[in-house]
Amino acid sequence: MADRSAARAALLLLPFAGLATLVSCGRMPGISHAAPADGGPPAPAPPSSSAPSLAKLDPCALLSPQDRSSAGLTGQGKPKTIGEARACDWTVPSTFGVTVTLDETNGLANLDLSDGKRTKKDVGSHQAVQVSGRRGTCAVLLDVGGAQSVQVDVNNANFADSDLACSRAGDVAGLVEPKLP
Repeated sequence: MADRSAARAALLLLPFAGLATLVSCGRMPGISHAAPADGGPPAPAPPSSSAPSLAKLDPCALLSPQDRSSAGLTGQGKPKTIGEARACDWTVPSTFGVTVTLDETNGLANLDLSDGKRTKKDVGSHQAVQVSGRRGTCAVLLDVGGAQSVQVDVNNANFADSDLACSRAGDVAGLVEPKLP
C-alpha cells in the first residue's frame, strides 16, 4: 500500500515539476505542450506568441550618433508613418536621404518587389533582398520573421548613381541589423 501511495503522490507532483521547468526556461506558465489525454500527438505551439516583434523598437533610435556619423548622416531622424508602418527619415541636404521603415504586417513575401533589380543577400543574421532602382534609388529589405520586415530606402538627391545608393543602403542596413529581433 505504501508503494501505491508514493506512486500516486509522484504522479500528482509531476505536472508541478513540468511547470517549474517551463518557468525556469523563460516560458510563460500555463502554456502546455503535453500530449492530449487520448494519447495523440502533442498540441502545437501557440501561433506567433513568441515570434520576434518590432513593436518595441523606435525606428529613429536604430541609428546611434556614431552609426549616423558612420553612414554620413549629419542630423537627427524625423519620425513618420508610411501606411500603417512606423518609419524614420534622415536627410543630408543636396546629397541623399535614408528612410528606415519597421513594417509589422508585411514580411518579404508580401512586399511588391517587381520594380528594379533584385539581389538576395544576408545582412548579419537576417536574410535580405536588395532592390536597386533607376534614378539613384536602392532599398535593402530585411526579413525579421513572420509577417514583418525592416526596409532601408536610400534616394540620392541628384537622381543618379544607383550603385552609390545601394552602397549607402547596405551600410545603413548593416548598422540597423544587430538591433533587430
